[in-house]
Amino acid sequence: MVTRSLTVLALLLCALPALTQDWDSFEFAATELTDGLWHVRGAGGNVVMIAGEDGVLLVDDDYEQLGEKLVAFVQAQTGRGVDYVVSTHWHFDHTGGNEALANSGAVLIAHQNVRRLMAVETRIELLDHTQPPAPDAALPSITFSDSLVVRLNGEEIVIFHLPNAHTDGDAVVRFRNADVIHTGDIVFNCGYPFIDTSNGGDIDGMIAAVETIIGLCGDETVIVPGHGPIGTRADLETYRDMLSDFRDAVAPLKTSGMSLEEVQAAGATAELDEQWGKVFFTPDLFTAMVYATVD
Repeated sequence: MVTRSLTVLALLLCALPALTQDWDSFEFAATELTDGLWHVRGAGGNVVMIAGEDGVLLVDDDYEQLGEKLVAFVQAQTGRGVDYVVSTHWHFDHTGGNEALANSGAVLIAHQNVRRLMAVETRIELLDHTQPPAPDAALPSITFSDSLVVRLNGEEIVIFHLPNAHTDGDAVVRFRNADVIHTGDIVFNCGYPFIDTSNGGDIDGMIAAVETIIGLCGDETVIVPGHGPIGTRADLETYRDMLSDFRDAVAPLKTSGMSLEEVQAAGATAELDEQWGKVFFTPDLFTAMVYATVD
């Protein structure tokens, strides 16, 4: 079991923008990736926006406290409202704006497990966090099990499920013509990721999911991670190697009978920790995630 101090630290790291943000003064910013397709930076997970004559689609929509601001930002940027929102998974820093967007007229789309988890009180044990049920208006009205294609503004937007990776409801969103992929929180391009072990997350699933995404990438593919800066196929390969190396360091120690605390103290991932363990989640917490799901 993770120590209480680590649990609290992890929760603070995860929720830091929500705890420290001056919501009134916060402003979104957008960078155009290709014609009509933008990366929108907010306080939570990365947002992608496509806009044109056919309408506006967002991938993810940040924290609840910024929902109305996101509606206004899109209106100012595009001169129109949001027609669709695709959620990459259920976590509140990616779906918090759902209610405001739905009330403004947007149709919410997600994997069927996202609606299931959002509709009830949901527990994240490793962060000692209980998320209350979302309002009915915030629940996706269109759900899918495997994949869905949206054709909008001359773009073919392929939304597909990768099982038991970051959660059990992850969706990757591929803008096929633009060669842009939003990975959701399967990819953190800024440090150790979070694996929601309470809700279907699994280290082997994470590695398999990243492998699948790499298989869709060329040298010029633009990767929008769940958190962190825009990346490339090479970044994904480095990230995949880190996940695999971390798993391979932890697995034999667990198999030998070592407790979580003993594995954390062993320092088997010290080299990786120097590069990856200083931004989001601590090495001890990421060890707990991997230990919980590795065979």
